[in-house]
Amino acid sequence: MTWSIVARDPLTGHLGIAVASRFFAVGALVPHIRGGIGAVATQAFVSPLYGVDGLSLLAAGRAPEEIIAELTARDAGHDQRQLHLIDAKGRNAAFTGAACIDWAGHLIDENVSVAGNMLAGPDVVVETLATYNKAMDKPLAERLLLAMQAGEDVGGDKRGRQSAALVIHRDQDYPWLSIRADDHPDPLAELVRLHAVAGERYLHVAETMATRQNPNGMTDRREIDEKIAALEAARIAEGRPSTSFATPLKT
Repeated sequence: MTWSIVARDPLTGHLGIAVASRFFAVGALVPHIRGGIGAVATQAFVSPLYGVDGLSLLAAGRAPEEIIAELTARDAGHDQRQLHLIDAKGRNAAFTGAACIDWAGHLIDENVSVAGNMLAGPDVVVETLATYNKAMDKPLAERLLLAMQAGEDVGGDKRGRQSAALVIHRDQDYPWLSIRADDHPDPLAELVRLHAVAGERYLHVAETMATRQNPNGMTDRREIDEKIAALEAARIAEGRPSTSFATPLKT
């Protein structure tokens, strides 16, 4: 009932997951990421414990193939599960249970994997992966969104559309970006809109947040406010309307 892409940017080490489904709030259960550790997508007859325990095992240094073997061995329902994961070094692995509903399967490539079930056909994962690999010149978030749209364009989830999510971690325990469309007629298009809104202000604020390396972050608002004001002025000068639904700021 879902397909997803799990990726590591080889240049930055950033980790990302994008997912879409004809299921409510797919972003609540499928994507699990820990910056500097790895990323796990758990789906089909979803077991959230695959995500939670998978990250713990990655943090302990276990290889992705070993993790899949351990998680599925102790789960009597593993034939109905699907998961794929990657570690901070780029090692990845995937599993599709024999009882997952057709079409179901996965593809693995260097630093990226795609997996899905209840899909219109194998072209969904093929096109998702191919589009991702063709867009390596773009930022990770854009790459993931383009890839998922390519999968949707060849059929996506065979039951239809409802929700989607995009999560990206840099090297911190918290996400650099986490956006979701939980119940929407075109959830991937909504993610594109939300990503554009994030670029207007949020992502610039995110650059100032506290990190393990700099626990104080940036506390002087002037620099970030000046940068956002300059970007806003440029957007207006170019005639690009904001895609945000936010009310005007009150002063």
